[in-house]
Amino acid sequence: MLRTLVSRTLPVLHRFPVCHYSAAAIPVPNAQPDVHYNKLFINNQWQDAASGKTFPTINPATGEVICQVAEADEADVDTAVKAARNAFKLGSPWRRMDASHRGLLLSRLADAIERDAAYLAELETLDNGKPYAVAYSVDLPTVVKCFRYYAGWADKWEGKTIPIDGDYFCYTRHEPIGVCGQIIPWNFPLLMQAWKLGPALATGNTVVMKVAEQTPLTALYIASLIKEVGFPEGVVNILPGMGPSAGSAIARHMDVDKLAFTGSTEVGHLIQQASGSSNLKKVTLELGGKSPNIILSDANMEDAVEQSHFALFFNQGQCCCAGSRTYVQAEIYDEFVERSVDRAKRRVVGNPFDLNTEQGPQVDQEQFNKILSYISSGKREGAKLMCGGGVAGDRGYFIQPTVFGDVQDNMVIAREEIFGPVMQILKFKTLEEVVERANDSKYGLAAAVFTKDIDKANYVSNALRAGTVWINCYDVFGAQAPFGGYKASGNGRELGEYGLDNYTEIKTVTIKVPQKNS
Repeated sequence: MLRTLVSRTLPVLHRFPVCHYSAAAIPVPNAQPDVHYNKLFINNQWQDAASGKTFPTINPATGEVICQVAEADEADVDTAVKAARNAFKLGSPWRRMDASHRGLLLSRLADAIERDAAYLAELETLDNGKPYAVAYSVDLPTVVKCFRYYAGWADKWEGKTIPIDGDYFCYTRHEPIGVCGQIIPWNFPLLMQAWKLGPALATGNTVVMKVAEQTPLTALYIASLIKEVGFPEGVVNILPGMGPSAGSAIARHMDVDKLAFTGSTEVGHLIQQASGSSNLKKVTLELGGKSPNIILSDANMEDAVEQSHFALFFNQGQCCCAGSRTYVQAEIYDEFVERSVDRAKRRVVGNPFDLNTEQGPQVDQEQFNKILSYISSGKREGAKLMCGGGVAGDRGYFIQPTVFGDVQDNMVIAREEIFGPVMQILKFKTLEEVVERANDSKYGLAAAVFTKDIDKANYVSNALRAGTVWINCYDVFGAQAPFGGYKASGNGRELGEYGLDNYTEIKTVTIKVPQKNS
């Protein structure tokens, strides 16, 4: 998921791996950063779980326990929701706060994150496994930009006056929805937290956030910064915990007004069902994908190979919008496969704190095993294993960069989301054929096309059923541009002005006046 505006921070990322960047631009990391926070954050206070339970968070590069973290369950969710509801009461400091001051708090939060960026990148790498150079140079700047973007919106989210018939004055108010439950994934912990908190807080809501059990540490540190910069008690509550307990409790809670979830399509179904069986809370979902990346015969070969490599392998392949179905036109198929295999073989896998590393470990043992099972499935079904396919290293959850050729649309690896460093390359002949095949998926999150022909680019981008289409690029994100999916990839949009809609109630107010004049 994230190229963002990398061109400013890591210029020509599509041409050179991270190891080519100046060491002066990236601070030397501490591979054993201290963990300052491992409890629940409720009402601006650190608390143990009501049950006293904890769970281990694991370093995926070694498989070793980093620390124990408090494990929230239903009782803690209740406490957090009550704190959030109290913070949202009419006349509370948060409800009385000027919108411009909400924006100021978000700006201060961005400043604090920027100040502590090196430490946060170290903690993210320790807990998630992503290369430190990427965490510091891509994830952290993007988080800061997201909070600053929504800080700017806080006092600009305006209603309208409406000239209805008769002697009436009519206007609309944009009001916060209320208590928002938010459940974020483990692949971009800091970034997904920013995508959720930014618009929710800019529009005046309060939040109960369940963070992924695999990667709770950076979210908890952000909670400390939220308190530091002056957000009132109860406005933001951060709960590490498990999906079936804490996550389910938020989804079912009768006093949660809105729920935002990023994760698998399977869990997305459960979230919708929980809303329907409880209080019909508003739901936005950013779910799975199997995004087609289409390479036409007239594309710049060198660029298409490198961009397609990035599209699949970035973040260890753990991206919901990864270009995981690479369709290549028949005339250039063999050359493209050969070059892609060569690039995958050159990919540097190893210690995520080493600035030369391009690929770290998968996030945990479960994901590691799942990816290896998909590789076995590909071999069984007759796809041609061109490189990789096995474990990399003798400890941790490292997998070799893997490329399959001769992949057919009906194979499991071409239908299901692998979420790992496994590239599938498929051959096509005509434009009409590839559009039909690309759309033949339950998913519709993202897509891309590489071509020098603007007419073909426009035809394909209009025809593809996906929420985002990139042309001659991949994973380009900005806080200003909305992101979300068609079909089983979810509903609603995050980022941009569109992202504010999901956290807003629109109220119509009509006043009888003695006489209306134009």
